[in-house]
Amino acid sequence: MTENDQTDICCIFDQAAHYRAPIYKLMDQELSCHFYISKWKKDPFEQMNYEELKGLKGVSFNRKLIGNYYWQSSTVRHAFKNYKKVLMSGNLYSVSTWVLLIILRLLKKKAYLWSHGWYGRENKIKTLMKKMFFSLPDKTFVYGLYAKNLMIENGILSHKIECIYNSLDYSVQRKIRDRLHNSNIYIDHFKNRFPVLIYIGRIQKVKKINLLFDAIVELKKRGKEYNLVLIGKEDVDVNILKTLRGDPQNTLENIWMYGECYNENEIGELLYNADICISPGNVGLTAIHSLVYGTPVITHDNKTNQMPEFEAIKKNLSGLFFAENSATDLADKIEEWIQFSRGNRDKIRKNCFEVIDRFYNPLYQIEILKKELL
Repeated sequence: MTENDQTDICCIFDQAAHYRAPIYKLMDQELSCHFYISKWKKDPFEQMNYEELKGLKGVSFNRKLIGNYYWQSSTVRHAFKNYKKVLMSGNLYSVSTWVLLIILRLLKKKAYLWSHGWYGRENKIKTLMKKMFFSLPDKTFVYGLYAKNLMIENGILSHKIECIYNSLDYSVQRKIRDRLHNSNIYIDHFKNRFPVLIYIGRIQKVKKINLLFDAIVELKKRGKEYNLVLIGKEDVDVNILKTLRGDPQNTLENIWMYGECYNENEIGELLYNADICISPGNVGLTAIHSLVYGTPVITHDNKTNQMPEFEAIKKNLSGLFFAENSATDLADKIEEWIQFSRGNRDKIRKNCFEVIDRFYNPLYQIEILKKELL
């Protein structure tokens, strides 16, 4: 695509996180849109290689203003080009997005946001701001029904909201999944047949890994033994090794600190053969990663403190929810699930697969975008 190629669709994003590459590449192929993507001075997440997008027309920078507010440089001018439809990151703190929304409305061009929408913990000021913000676009794409319902409750018209969910590299993961089978990876490593709990993701304070340790200690007091596998980079504000060294009774002895891993074949085998994925804090994309390989998820029950992907977990089908911040209830839910899942592992895998195969994949997302933008 050359600079002079014409398209009706312009995409203005404040970043392009690495996990978004599959859906952005599909958009590149099937929508033939132009991309204008901003970068942060220090990116909050690993970013995809923008140059992989044939429709990339510009990379600018996000400029910090006051507090959380920022400005995406060199973006407002795109409203005055020949684009008929503009899809933008729906971040309330992007002042340039507010300006773009107003200009596009005055120019009678279609404006779309791709956003988390509502969390349910907004105060009065933020609620008022969001009501104004989400009343400006023609449609907002949100990550799930929870956010959509909250927006409707707060006065946003239902026909102006579309659930687009979220996704990882589904095509790669499906190919791996179709090759997977039960293996002895955990029996060989732990030299036992205890149930295996797994966590995958950044190991941060917000993920509350210590709560999982407390639950395992509680379970051991009940005479229940478990293995635990931790996959991910340990942030500097979390010192798991210090926790383990401070465990003189070895109640946390069966722990495999797998560390960072970006090999999807390895990750697939680890998740597929685990009994439960536990995310004691907010669950996010960990839920999608686990469910795609057929492993149920346990996370906390406070929706206002969750990430949108929590609703991919279906209670008693593909996981459970425990009382937020309660290690005792987490222990109860782990024990309950292990008892429930005995003899049902194949059926549970199918339950996990179903929600990902139906909604949480780029193929579903591109159909939503094509329906609205083409």
